[in-house]
Amino acid sequence: MPKRQRVFLLGATGTIGRATAAALLTKGHEVVCLVRAKSGDPRRGLPQGVTLRFGDVTDPASLERDGFAGERFDAMVSCLASRSGTPKDAWAIDHRAHSEALRIAKAAGVGQVVLLSAICVQRPLLAFQKAKLAFESELAASGVTYSIVRPTAFFKSLSGQVARVQAGKPFLIFGDGTLTACKPISDADLGTYLANCLDDPTRHNRILPIGGPGPALTAKEQGAALFTLLNQTPKFRSVPVGFLDGIIAVLSVLGKLSPKLRDKAELARIGRYYATESMLVLNPVTGKYDANATPSAGKDRLVDHYARLLRGEAKVDLGEHAVF
Repeated sequence: MPKRQRVFLLGATGTIGRATAAALLTKGHEVVCLVRAKSGDPRRGLPQGVTLRFGDVTDPASLERDGFAGERFDAMVSCLASRSGTPKDAWAIDHRAHSEALRIAKAAGVGQVVLLSAICVQRPLLAFQKAKLAFESELAASGVTYSIVRPTAFFKSLSGQVARVQAGKPFLIFGDGTLTACKPISDADLGTYLANCLDDPTRHNRILPIGGPGPALTAKEQGAALFTLLNQTPKFRSVPVGFLDGIIAVLSVLGKLSPKLRDKAELARIGRYYATESMLVLNPVTGKYDANATPSAGKDRLVDHYARLLRGEAKVDLGEHAVF
């Protein structure tokens, strides 16, 4: 039996955080979550059995006082990610908040950290990727046992067009729809994978790319799956990547005069990145993405998720954190 551990969980109110909390409880661990104080349901969909503490993860004093509260913990698991990916947000959350949390966690006796990162940091062109990489390096050099988990694409990230296709509209693709591919993983399967990192020595002190089961899917294949489920003739509309380039160029110029437009330019760059880069393991020798080198875990398939959405048995839920 795995050892019962006292786990401090960050980013618990996002959909992956909630799934991770449930997986940790299933494995018998004690789970303490730091969440923001808000009106409404204080549990934010978190499972019964977790301990909630209220504070501000971006404030080291609050994290130490309200979160760790002078108590001892065995491990820290973080599903925390910046909401927007803009530079200010990314460096505040993906790097600084994590760096302070690691410092405070070590003082609280934490000897193991499981970090949810992202596979796209392999080719870091954006602020949030560079911020994540900076903390990955800090964690690896910290002396604690670590697992850095880099998932591919999430079901929720690939579900934004379900409603429009259901309404009879075409599925939007960039280029011919085969520019990129990914091996999407469900929240539940990823949460289980993260929880299992605590007591699986083969995942310790490693960077762990991970995708879901089955072959890699292009955007066109994702759309085709939707049309098949709806028994509709496939209808695609191609958006040229150059369209995004034009938007980025204009916003970059205007961004020199306005911080708001500068952030919009970064958001456009993020959109272009996902339109042109696969979420698979990058071969450092060839510079190409490799589906066969991308490990798989879990049992949930994207097509089954689409079917549940179409039947009204599930909904697209981004939770309180947008995780890249």
